[in-house]
This record gives sequence, structure tokens and C-alpha cells, in this order.
Amino acid sequence: MSVPQQLRQQSQSRQISFSSYLVSPKELHEALKKNPTTKISTSPRVIPLCAAWFMPNDPEGRTGIDAFRKHHIPQAQFFDLDAIKDTESPYPHMLPTVETFAEAMGQLGIRRDDEVVVYDTEELGIFSAPRVGWTLRVFGHPRVHVLNNYRQWVREGYPTETGEPAAVERTSYPLPQIDAKLVIPYRELKEIAKEQRKEGAEEVEILDARSYGRWAGTDPEPRPGLSSGHIPGSRSLPFQELLDPETKTYLPPSELRKVFEARNVDEAKSMISTCGTGVTATVIETALKIAEFGDPSLRRVYDGSWTEWAQRVKDHEGLIKKT
Repeated sequence: MSVPQQLRQQSQSRQISFSSYLVSPKELHEALKKNPTTKISTSPRVIPLCAAWFMPNDPEGRTGIDAFRKHHIPQAQFFDLDAIKDTESPYPHMLPTVETFAEAMGQLGIRRDDEVVVYDTEELGIFSAPRVGWTLRVFGHPRVHVLNNYRQWVREGYPTETGEPAAVERTSYPLPQIDAKLVIPYRELKEIAKEQRKEGAEEVEILDARSYGRWAGTDPEPRPGLSSGHIPGSRSLPFQELLDPETKTYLPPSELRKVFEARNVDEAKSMISTCGTGVTATVIETALKIAEFGDPSLRRVYDGSWTEWAQRVKDHEGLIKKT
């Protein structure tokens, strides 16, 4: 067999295609075994991408990079939600520019044809990985998945390593295009919220992933000086209700559908997911995706979420509701 034939055969043998957006620890482990990282191969790889993140008011003062250093999937890279963002925005986690995103992917050593599997922390289970998975989808990365989840990866005895991210060769990631259909901007949502107060309001479901107390306005927001409450017409759907209470993995699709139905969410309507800063909103968006609930072309995430909303709406507009 000639060298070109060998390389083609090697490339074909390394093609990995997971069957669904969610990936189990076993599926990822087997894919990594079949697709070991080598310096000479140019074929698509499976890249574990750690999206570890903790709330700024975390009672233990934990940070994502500290959790990564403690232990992570071998050869994983670390996607820093607090750094790979729109640094000009006053809001915490707005999507980065296409230039910032491409630069970050290049620094992480990720190529556009790589299969990326995003995961969270053992401590929290599903929490921030859906946000990074959604971000990659917004920027059109072709093959993105979310691990369900790293807590189970550790409990099932799959390998981990400690320390800093492995050194990688920088790639030249092409400038992507933003898929604007996945994002709803503030001004458009504001008009929808105004309509929600009228009879015959627009056919939209707004699902809020924060705790019920924050949604109701009875508990404070974690960011000082920010009013709690909710967007007119929104429903409270704390993201924890979409997860197994012990393993913090996603519930099975059939059970997710029951959660949405119990909340009287109408899958015939377009759906907007929101939260505090746009992180756990994507836990809802991902649950809708894996449960195949509603029209996927009519599902969007409010990137600025409550932090932007509560700072931008005016008191006289009546667009912060409390119950």
C-alpha cells in the first residue's frame, strides 16, 4: 500500500460521528481510544473541551481553571467563558466577535473539521457546557456535542489527568459567520415583551432558567444592585428541573418533554431561553433540542439575559415583573 493510500485509510478510520448531540462517557472514551492524538495526522480529531465555570458568588470561591487543574479528561483544552466573550460589552458573557472566536479556537489548537465534545465539572454536572456548545453552534462549527456528563465520566472510572492544559500546536481557524437565527437581541425581545402584556399577544414562549425566587422577585440576584423579577410573559423553568437530581445529567428525552408539558409550554410557539447572564439559558435550549420539543428553527437564546434586561429597561416601562 502506498503512503498516500495509507494516509487516506488512516484518515477514514479516524472519522468519528456520534449519533446524537449528547454524548455518554462511554461513547467519548471509545471515540478517544479509536482516535488517538498524533502530531503527524491531519485528519479530524475528537477534542474534549472543558467549559468549567462557577458563579461569581460561589460560596467556596471555586473557579473553572482551578477545577480543570484539579483533574480533567486527558488532552482536554480549557474554554474560558470569562475571557472568550465580547470584551467591549458591559454584560458578562455576550458572544465574542468572529475575530475573537477564531483567535480563541486557533489558540486552543482546534481545527474546523475537529469533532468537539464540551463538558463541565464533576462538582456541578451539567451547567456551563451547554453554553459553550451553543456558542460553537452559533459560530457554525460543524461537529459539536455535549458530554452527559463529566461527573459520570469520573464515577465510571474513565481516565483523568491533572495540571495545565496540554501544549498544542496553534491552528489557523477560519473566520466564521454568526448564525443570527439562534440569538435574539434585546430590542427585539423588548418589543415581544411589550406585546405580551396585550390581549392576543404574539405566539412566543419565554423560558427563564433562574431560580423561582429570582424570577418572582422575592430573592436577590447574585450581582449586587441588580433588581430581580422577570420579563413580562416569561415562565419560570429552573434549569435543575431538567437534570437528574443526583447525577446532574440530562433527563431522558421523554421525561424532558413531560417537564415542558407540565409547565404548559406550547411547542407550536417560537421559544426564547433566558437566565442570568446567558449561561444556563442554554441548558433549557439544549433540553429542547434533545427532546425535539418545538420547531428547531424557532428556538433562540437571549444572550444578555436578565443582567442586560434589568440594566436597560426603564422603570416607567413596566418591563420588570414581580409576583
